[in-house]
This record gives sequence, structure tokens and C-alpha cells, in this order.
Amino acid sequence: MTQATQSVDAEEQLVIFQLASEVYGVDIGRVQEIIRTQHITRVPRAPEFVEGVINLRGKVIPVVDLRKRFGLEGGEHGKASRIVVVEAGEHTIGIVVDAVSEVLRIPTAAVEPPSPVVTTVDSDYLRGIAKLEDRLIILLDLDAVLSQEIVVASEN
Repeated sequence: MTQATQSVDAEEQLVIFQLASEVYGVDIGRVQEIIRTQHITRVPRAPEFVEGVINLRGKVIPVVDLRKRFGLEGGEHGKASRIVVVEAGEHTIGIVVDAVSEVLRIPTAAVEPPSPVVTTVDSDYLRGIAKLEDRLIILLDLDAVLSQEIVVASEN
């Protein structure tokens, strides 16, 4: 199989969003829905990056602020801010992002693993970097970002 044929056959479909000044992507198969930000009920003694919980059609869902999770400067939630509701293992979790921009198909061949220079034990949530003509997209491993400890902490 030639590389051109392989790139046509092997694609990933991603939900692309902004966080601080960077662009991130997650597998669309893990995204249940994207909703506007709403009132988030704080949970006492939850980790700093757990904003709290929301009621989504009768289901209580923990919400994580990815800026805080990644140690980025905090920003105010604006009109473009969204909660991306995702599957993380057996749990449904909301992640707060600055804006959702698009759904994008990229060839699997455009994804490179993260360089060991930029990764540490604390950055095992990086699945790879997608190289497109005009930009780089940081691909996230949701299971690592939304580890079991977050789910347990947000349910207490």
C-alpha cells in the first residue's frame, strides 16, 4: 500500500477546540455533545481543576477545567466557552474549553508521537501532535487527562 493510499484510508475525525492560545483535538467518537457553559455546582474538597458538577438532563456530570488541569493561566469563561461532554472509561465527564472551532478529518499519517523533550510523567495525556499545513494540533488522550482519581474526587 502506498503512503498516498494509506493516508486516504486511515483518517481520524477530531473535535478541535482552543485552550489558552493553543489548539487541541480529541477523538470525535469520545464526544457525546457540546453544550454552552451553565451553572456549575461546586464540590467541597475536590481537586482545584474540578469545577464541580452539572445536571445534564437528570444526570449529574463532573466538570473539569482543562486550563487548571494543564497548569495554564486561568481565564474567565466567555461567550465562546463550552463544556465538551466526553466518555472517559465508564464515566461521562464535562471539560471546560475556551471555544470549540470545528470537526476535522486528518490523515493518521499526519500524527506524530510527542517528542520526549516536551513530555514528562505529568504530560502523559499527550497522544500526539497533528501536523497540518498551517498549524499544529495537540491531540489528547482523554483517559489520561480524565484519570480515575478525578472521577472519584468529583463524586465525593
